[in-house]
Amino acid sequence: MTQEIPAIDLNKQHASIRAELDEAITRVLTKGTFILGGEVVSFENEFAEYCGIAHAIGVASGTDALQLALLACGIGTGDEVIAPSHTAVATVAAIEMTGAKPVLVDIELTRFGLDPEAVVAAITPQTRCILPVHLYGCPVDLNPILEIARAKNILVLEDCSQAHGASYHRRRVGGWGDIAAFSFYPTKNLGALGDGGAVVTNNPELAERVRLLRQYGWKERYISHIKGMNSRLDELQAAILRVKLRHLDAWNARRRELANLYLEMLSGADMALPVQPEDSEHIFHQFVIRHPKRDEFQAHLRAHGIHTLVHYPVPVHLQPAYANLTQMVGTLPKSERCAREVLSLPMYPELSEEEIRRVSQVILKFFN
Repeated sequence: MTQEIPAIDLNKQHASIRAELDEAITRVLTKGTFILGGEVVSFENEFAEYCGIAHAIGVASGTDALQLALLACGIGTGDEVIAPSHTAVATVAAIEMTGAKPVLVDIELTRFGLDPEAVVAAITPQTRCILPVHLYGCPVDLNPILEIARAKNILVLEDCSQAHGASYHRRRVGGWGDIAAFSFYPTKNLGALGDGGAVVTNNPELAERVRLLRQYGWKERYISHIKGMNSRLDELQAAILRVKLRHLDAWNARRRELANLYLEMLSGADMALPVQPEDSEHIFHQFVIRHPKRDEFQAHLRAHGIHTLVHYPVPVHLQPAYANLTQMVGTLPKSERCAREVLSLPMYPELSEEEIRRVSQVILKFFN
């Protein structure tokens, strides 16, 4: 029987660094400090240095990172935040949790990032923030977005949840806007063994406000200087992330090697393949193709033991929970098209070249 190829296999990653993970976990258990201790401080410093950004603040999840970043910027009820509809629902959920209104706009199909023309058309006097999402590991073309924001005095919050280590014009994402959010969900390129996230910024005032917001507004224990919440990265996850951060560049490089092999093998296939913009370094959190018969195509792969995923099957403006956004139905054609066509092929550093070739050969059979 042909061995199946999963869409992702975290067991292989963890097996490759098991001794380092065991040491990190034992270190936390031995110290006996589990919340906002030395491991979190060390990870924050190391991650900030990795990103080339002055401040990193560990929080409980990527969704919390987005919410806290918005709150730190003073965004709330009565404000509007422009964001893509073709994204994880967490992006929009975080906006709504602040009381602000998400204004969803269409994307361009090269990088799956915000369409600058759509952004301009969506700006109103209530617009306080633009939220580009670096989807699938490919940086958004940020310069047009930043030019729009600066001209209108609008904040920019980068959602980097799928772009750990990705670069735009030779500078890593996260430091281009006013503030940025990362997720460390286990399947990310830099993933914890549970939930986790971080807010990064070069603005010391925003950084301090995020630190207060993540723990009840405390500067000293039990004294709340502002109204905050409980969103803390724990010591165990920080220790695990410190281990994985040391391997991130090598893992990302391997993803690019595998992606290039896919691109070579599939160059003649009748489908839309990922693009690697010359101004960016794509880190292939996902290897996403588009095909108009996506469901039939996915079934073909499944029949040959190849597992795939859809990121994302329903754009946010068509989600049942966001029925208040139904006036947008049909107005975001590229987002709706992506939802019908996108398919994420197996992509993780531990895949072998032989497995990439097998996936590619099965794909080519679909077209013959």
